[in-house]
Amino acid sequence: MRLVTVGSVAFDAIESPFGKTDKIVGGAGTFITLASSFFVKEQGIISVVGDDFPASTIENMKAKGIDIQGIQIKAGEKTFFWSGRYHNDMNSRDTLVTELNVLEHFNPIVPQAFQGADYLMLGNLSPQVQRMVIERMEKRPKLIAMDTMNFWMDIALEELKKTMALVDVLIINDEEARQLSGVYSLVKAAKVIRAMGPQIVIIKKGEHGALLFHEENMFFAPALPLEDVFDPTGAGDTFAGGFMGYIAATDDFSFENMKRAIIAGSALASFCVEKFGTQRLLELTKKELNARVKQFVTLGNFEMKEV
Repeated sequence: MRLVTVGSVAFDAIESPFGKTDKIVGGAGTFITLASSFFVKEQGIISVVGDDFPASTIENMKAKGIDIQGIQIKAGEKTFFWSGRYHNDMNSRDTLVTELNVLEHFNPIVPQAFQGADYLMLGNLSPQVQRMVIERMEKRPKLIAMDTMNFWMDIALEELKKTMALVDVLIINDEEARQLSGVYSLVKAAKVIRAMGPQIVIIKKGEHGALLFHEENMFFAPALPLEDVFDPTGAGDTFAGGFMGYIAATDDFSFENMKRAIIAGSALASFCVEKFGTQRLLELTKKELNARVKQFVTLGNFEMKEV
């Protein structure tokens, strides 16, 4: 097993200036593993759903090469559900409904086939659950990456810090980085966060790109300007999945390769937002992805004479 992801497999209902959906498939684990599947085939997911979750979706994940034996199906229970409404700028949103359902008492089980995995991606879940997965791995993976959000900073900060101390990579957005560190400058924020444990910090800036920090090295990846953004819900998870999928496939987490992985994640995220839910990722071809990666490469590539 090359990569293991723990994260929600869930239902979302989205409202945006471009339309509205009923319940559609979402969840951090879903987006992460679908994105990773473009690069790595030996991967598995740890999650939980109710018996209301469509079997066809799990079959779609299997068809993408995702090992689903770590997904628990709880009879008589309902799948996690989130509903939100995006504002006109698509950067801010209101949460309308959150139903934890099966996630409320999620006890992650690591199948034996997942033991010995080289890489571990902790999708956005409670820090206690994330830490349980780390502790249940018989052998520590080469690289552990973690996503989190301001909700856990508000209600479980000490638990969050305990889990952060065990990981190598933290992936958060700029607002969360400022809240976690207590400073406004993202460069200073990254230093403060690195002192908490993770030696690699990735700060997502939405439509303004992403920053990578490791030791004294810093890299900025631009975001591709898009004409339309229909649904940014899974963009951050898709970014994380592309990043970790690329790292796992190349088996290289040098700073130079992490730069390439950030571009891979950014390219996938730029597709994700083009349609609601997972639709765009499911129909995306490798040819389209490679073409967009080239766009990213040329976006900030230029020569300049001395002035």
